[in-house]
Amino acid sequence: MAATLYIVATPIGNLEDISLRALRILKEVAVIAAEDTRHSRKLLSHYGIATSLVAYHEHNEEARGAQLLNRLEAGQSVALISDAGTPAISDPGFHLVRRCRAAGVSVVAVPGPSALTAALSVAGLPCHRFAFEGFVPPRKKAREDLFTALRDEARTLVFYEAPHRLRASLEAVVGIFGTHRQVAVARELTKKHEELFSGSATEVSAHFAQGEVRGEIVLLIAPAEKGAAPREDVPTALERLGAEQDLPPAELVRRVAKATGEPRSQVYQEYLRWKEKRL
Repeated sequence: MAATLYIVATPIGNLEDISLRALRILKEVAVIAAEDTRHSRKLLSHYGIATSLVAYHEHNEEARGAQLLNRLEAGQSVALISDAGTPAISDPGFHLVRRCRAAGVSVVAVPGPSALTAALSVAGLPCHRFAFEGFVPPRKKAREDLFTALRDEARTLVFYEAPHRLRASLEAVVGIFGTHRQVAVARELTKKHEELFSGSATEVSAHFAQGEVRGEIVLLIAPAEKGAAPREDVPTALERLGAEQDLPPAELVRRVAKATGEPRSQVYQEYLRWKEKRL
């Protein structure tokens, strides 16, 4: 049979979650391309799999991808795995898959664990429609810009997040999506210290502000409510509040930010332009 690139999902925590088919494929292929060979070797050792491992990650995917394609074209099947879950879903893999498909090499999914679907299935938020946005941007402005653009999204939003940035992201959720928007945080899914905490944005933010946060994080935000009154845009709110009351600039910016849901830094820039036009 022709060589095949297998995209193999591996456990996100509990080693028992791997499928029988995945175990068979990992034993049969000529080589396994892994995001972190040291991490993946623990899984393979647990199941007595001695297949050769090579590293395939974001820093070498161009060169290593070419090498793997050469092996595939020479008739050797390859399995691609990530550190956890399904490869190419916010993990390396997309470029290799595209390269193989362009070259006419067979690409086959061996489905299984995914933190994305695991979190959605237990969060208690609407999941018939959802939008996966990958990792939350690490920088404040990029994070706030993204959240602002998604504030009125009619689907449940799903993000991956690093534990050391979760508090900042939840604070941004409160400020942009509103204090009452329903939110869920799934942490360490399938592992010993698994946690799922849900509630209003304010409640969830307060919960995770109490101590150090550890582990892999999935952040879910409920859809905007149907029929909710549209928010004012910043120029409209500035005109209304600025005309109605003689407010100090800082207070005016604070109230406009609250009324519009926009970050104060953005409102302040709009305020400066608004003030200049009125002079």
